Amino acid sequence: MTYTPTRWSLDALVPAAEAADLDKLLKGVERRVKKMEAWRKRLKASLPARDFQALLRDYEAMQREMIRLYYFAALRFAADTQDQATMAYMGQVEQALAPLGNRVLFFSLWFKTLDDRNAERLMRAAGDLRYWLESIRRFKPHTLSEAEEKIINLKDTTGARALENLYETITNKFMFELEVDGERKKLTRDALMTYARDPNPDLRAAAYRELYRVYGEHGPLLAQIYSYIVHDWRTEGLELRKYKTPISVRNLANDLPDAVVATLLKVIAENATVFQRYFRLKAKWLGLERLRRVDLYAPLAPSDKAFEYGTAVNLVVDTFSAFSPRVGALARQVFDDGHVDADVRPGKRGGAFCAGALPNLSPWVLLNYNGKANDVATMAHEMGHAIHALLAGEHSLLNFHSALPLSETASTFAEMLLTERLLADESDPAVRRDLLARAIDDAYATIGRQGYFALWEQEAHGLVADGKTADEIAARYLETLKAQFGDAVEVEDDFRWEWVAVPHFVATPFYVYAYAFGQLLVLALYEQYRREGERFKDKYLRILSYGGSKAPAAILTEAGLNIKSARFWQGGFDAIGRMIDELESLG
Repeated sequence: MTYTPTRWSLDALVPAAEAADLDKLLKGVERRVKKMEAWRKRLKASLPARDFQALLRDYEAMQREMIRLYYFAALRFAADTQDQATMAYMGQVEQALAPLGNRVLFFSLWFKTLDDRNAERLMRAAGDLRYWLESIRRFKPHTLSEAEEKIINLKDTTGARALENLYETITNKFMFELEVDGERKKLTRDALMTYARDPNPDLRAAAYRELYRVYGEHGPLLAQIYSYIVHDWRTEGLELRKYKTPISVRNLANDLPDAVVATLLKVIAENATVFQRYFRLKAKWLGLERLRRVDLYAPLAPSDKAFEYGTAVNLVVDTFSAFSPRVGALARQVFDDGHVDADVRPGKRGGAFCAGALPNLSPWVLLNYNGKANDVATMAHEMGHAIHALLAGEHSLLNFHSALPLSETASTFAEMLLTERLLADESDPAVRRDLLARAIDDAYATIGRQGYFALWEQEAHGLVADGKTADEIAARYLETLKAQFGDAVEVEDDFRWEWVAVPHFVATPFYVYAYAFGQLLVLALYEQYRREGERFKDKYLRILSYGGSKAPAAILTEAGLNIKSARFWQGGFDAIGRMIDELESLG
């Protein structure tokens, strides 16, 4: 089959013929909500197990209709954030679903208030949904009254979520100008940042200057949006729900103790010198006295090899198939179902993501494919997410999504498989060195950069709470960058606006440490793979197949990993150190 970068099809969620009749779609959700509401008067501590099982079936059916419609609207919006009709449709869906969701809040609130004996009795009857129910009760200390919870749900549609949509609408409209080979080009952010890995140092610097020129011009506005989101997060999380710290809100949702996340971030900070050592070596290989921040992802080899889209698809699928024919077949299924949106166009959301909407449906993967080696790695990364969702498809809609700490496992492992494949296929020592350097670049981007992002977020929430201005926050951000890189990297002043250009800070506060968690975890898993070979594969696929049906710590303990130990996380940096040793030996 020939693959070309096209828009995705959303027919598996809502057929095109039905999409225009939003009232009819909402009536379908309304019917499911009413059926669920009928359970309210029957809820009591002595509810029979058989009735509880029927209630859960009705709850899942209702959630399926809600999620189907929400993902349809959200994915349409991601494909074109500038289309007015699409924006209006998204707004209508969000405004309609919030009050519908409020009408069934009673179930989770009731289950949190149950005495432990009856809660345990019903959880035993819930089968595969036990951990999902345990997770509901985990939030009991931070749950408000039903009236208050309803107000928060309604507020969010015109509050935090509206601000997130506004941020996307503004930033996805940005266009950037760059002179390439004497031609002045107008580029999207994704197209512009392909030049961050260009062999030409002047072009790399010009790309970054242009990126932060545009974001800097809008810096105070974007900072204001961010500050509103931070205040909202703090007001709800700390003042109303009584969480200990802003990051604790995310940690509880991830089912990770604050101490585990603190240990992870502490080990990352303590190992800044590992990447600093690499950056000093890279400067020498590039013939520079000192690496500039704009040179961080510079290739060691001058090759600017392009990968035609169809070639890249087959390379990724074949790589997965060599590891496991089942994994390769699942990846190809996503492409064949038309669930990949890969072409670059104005108005489309930047970056890349994978949206696993419903179990046993191919997830939707957004790419902005420019034909560079990094785009192939991104494709492998997002397809790893898709495979993770499909392997967990045997579970209920309520628990097939993996917890955030494990959500980057399959994606990062997929990138490592691709790097190993490319190294095996390449005989030129210079290109092999460049591929290995690229793997270390990516390890920094995933562990060092994202770990320091999480450390920065903790500080930024405090700065906003203290009433600091956008310029003051930007100045402090630049100081933290310089501390991270030490004397190994020169950090240009333009980077003071990097923090307003990170969508995760706006859309999902404290998400970013999941990347570092996932990469360090995968380094440990990959070491097992090298030792165990075929025996490892069943264990690895079983980890992915759990989805969100067990606690992250329980899944990883089964795999022999102790995430509470600083020594475990240090092992990931030891593996990176060995990669740097190998690269240094290549000259």
